Order: sequence, then C-alpha cells, then structure tokens
Amino acid sequence: MPLYDCMLLLKPNVTKEALMDLASRLGQHVYRRNGVLTDLKSFGTVQLGYGIKKLDGRYYQGQLMQMTMMTPPSFNSELYYLNKEDRLLRWLLVKHREMKFGMEFFGEDDAKSELRSFRSNLYDDENIEEDEDDDDDDDEQSGTKEG
Repeated sequence: MPLYDCMLLLKPNVTKEALMDLASRLGQHVYRRNGVLTDLKSFGTVQLGYGIKKLDGRYYQGQLMQMTMMTPPSFNSELYYLNKEDRLLRWLLVKHREMKFGMEFFGEDDAKSELRSFRSNLYDDENIEEDEDDDDDDDEQSGTKEG
C-alpha cells in the first residue's frame, strides 16, 4: 500500500473537540479500508496567503493538520464526503513517491566506490602529517618573536 499525506485546513474557529472528531472519522475510514494511520500532526493556526471565501465569510487564517496513512490507491476517490464538510476550508491528498535512502540511493558500483573514498578520506595519513608540520612552524615563529 502506498503512503499518503492528507492535509486538512480547517476554519480557525473550530473547537479542538470538533477537530478531533473529524480526524477520528477520517481515521476510522482508513481502518475500514484496511489502511494504517501512521502519523497525525497539528500545526495550529496558520496565516493564509489569500482569503478563502466560504458561505459564512472569508477566512485569512486556518488550522492546519496533517495525517500520514498507508491506504489502497482507490482511497482517493472515497474522500468525496470531505467536500461537504462545513468545518473544512481545503483538503489535499498527496502520495509519497518511491524514495530511496542510504545505500539504495547509490547504484551498487557507486555505493562501493563511495565507501572506498570515504574510508580513504577518513584514514588519510598525509593530512595528519601536514597538520603536525604546521603546528611546529607556528611554535618556531612564536619563539623567534620572543627572543
């Protein structure tokens, strides 16, 4: 199942109880479709770049919430009921693309050469000797200034 982020922008005057009610209803909908809710974040009240006009007025602030979930691909078409939700200003469902981390990011040959270069840079003796020589030069210069 792919990973999705559902961004919810609610009206600023919505109570926390109503916000949690909406989040729990959406979470129950995910579980009924054999999905998993992996993360829930609330960003609090945010300033909007432009006003969003609704039947009861124009809103320049909103409460932003992010729900991360793993659901079947058909889940997107099942969220039509959010359009009728009067507490919501906007909602958006974003699919996470295949992302590679760590060694998967490099090809197999690239990964080996990258590790070799890292290892050689880590244990490079030439840099250490140069640093020691520089320290000796500084000591000699400071000694001549004193005398």
